[in-house]
Amino acid sequence: MPSPSFTKTYTLLGGRLALNFINAAPRPQQLHWEELIAFLEASRIVSSERGARLLILPQSDPQSAEALLEKSHRLRESLHRVFSAMVRKERIAREWVEPVNAILRITEGHDELLQQAQSWRIEYIARDDSLDWLLAAIARSAAEIVVEGAKAPIRLCANPRCGLFFYDASRTHRRRWCSMASCGNRSKVAAFARKHANSRYSQ
Repeated sequence: MPSPSFTKTYTLLGGRLALNFINAAPRPQQLHWEELIAFLEASRIVSSERGARLLILPQSDPQSAEALLEKSHRLRESLHRVFSAMVRKERIAREWVEPVNAILRITEGHDELLQQAQSWRIEYIARDDSLDWLLAAIARSAAEIVVEGAKAPIRLCANPRCGLFFYDASRTHRRRWCSMASCGNRSKVAAFARKHANSRYSQ
């Protein structure tokens, strides 16, 4: 059962909303309801106030919550296939993008500027009460990347134990790590240790 006190923070390293979404949990692990809502809050798709209301939805409307969670699972699996193919420069199968189109097809609404304290934020305002709009911005982000085609600089972190996707917006397009502060730094430390170990053995 979801708990209103549940807290989870996400470090959004993908550079694009759709990439952050598939990075939100290790594959093939699926997001739990609380994790999905935490991701939507971290990505500013929903406010913390709306997120708190959504957290208790499995208690008040379990059927709607379960339906949305299932769609989010299908979307994550679809995007993982699509972006893995793009990394390998392989063809994207038409059926892989159907979960993206399904979300785009049934969600109608508009973005609106809303004031929050001393700043502004953009929030998607759905035309109807369906919960599918919660995934609309993710589907739109994925569609924009797919349209870029082979030139889209989608990468997998060079750390084989990581597996995170990222959008390489660096000037040289030679970025290797999801984050220099984590995987990149660990690689440098490991390389340094190997170098010094080899030098000791050669003496």
